[in-house]
Amino acid sequence: MATAIVGVIGGSGLYQMPGLGRVRETEVKTPFGKPSDKLIRGQLDDVDLVFLARHGRGHRWLPTEVNFRANIFAMKKLGVARIISVSAVGSLRAEISPGTLVIPDQFIDRTSQRPSTFFGKGLVAHVSMADPFCPDLSRILADAAAAEGALVHKGGTYLCMEGPQFSTRAESHLYRSWEAHVIGMTNLQEAKLAREAEICFSTLALATDYDCWNEPAGDVEIERVLAVLKQNVELAQKTIRRAVASLTQERVCGCASALKDAIITQPALIPKKVRAALRPIIGKYL
Repeated sequence: MATAIVGVIGGSGLYQMPGLGRVRETEVKTPFGKPSDKLIRGQLDDVDLVFLARHGRGHRWLPTEVNFRANIFAMKKLGVARIISVSAVGSLRAEISPGTLVIPDQFIDRTSQRPSTFFGKGLVAHVSMADPFCPDLSRILADAAAAEGALVHKGGTYLCMEGPQFSTRAESHLYRSWEAHVIGMTNLQEAKLAREAEICFSTLALATDYDCWNEPAGDVEIERVLAVLKQNVELAQKTIRRAVASLTQERVCGCASALKDAIITQPALIPKKVRAALRPIIGKYL
């Protein structure tokens, strides 16, 4: 059975998907402005796939500047049902060595300057984020990484910081005391917005370094981060290819109905402009 359309959001180092056929670029208009770049549509083997460079081609946008709402809305508008988000992260645990692929299952939010919801302006909705990642997609992703020979860490907490600076040593030790496993700057908003859009979401986190808590390993330096990342990008691409081949059309997780009981505003009171703008997300319920 063919899979539903899969979206891939590439972070630092992952700006394209080799093997993608019938490639075409698409500009998508959204109520939230322009996505980070044009979306790349094509086929990976027999799977319809949409790829987006999170920071834009050439890495032009700071984590805080990424238009997460436009990115996820554009994916939804193109019919994407599942998103695999690839992200470079620092390790906060000794057992997660640089080069490890991490499939996190929880978040801690340390961002402060980013819109994280499609709702507002007369429309209120509260989706559950108790388990912020799709368990089915995460399991498939972890199995695919292991099958490709990767060192895989299943589960763990992704602490999302504002950036663009790396952590202070005091912050790094604090996050370890909170039992966070990895630290990055991007995935939290994507997960929240994907849940509101009823899109399955999972992260393939590429551990590039030990955060600065690990003094014997040296402080975080971008040159070393990029060197490890370059080694892992090909492995990430192979993992994604294997994972999407394992997906089916039907989704049996709760992601596909996350909004079912989440909209609180009385339908008659929802402004017409808001209703029209968010139709790809809320249309089936109103």
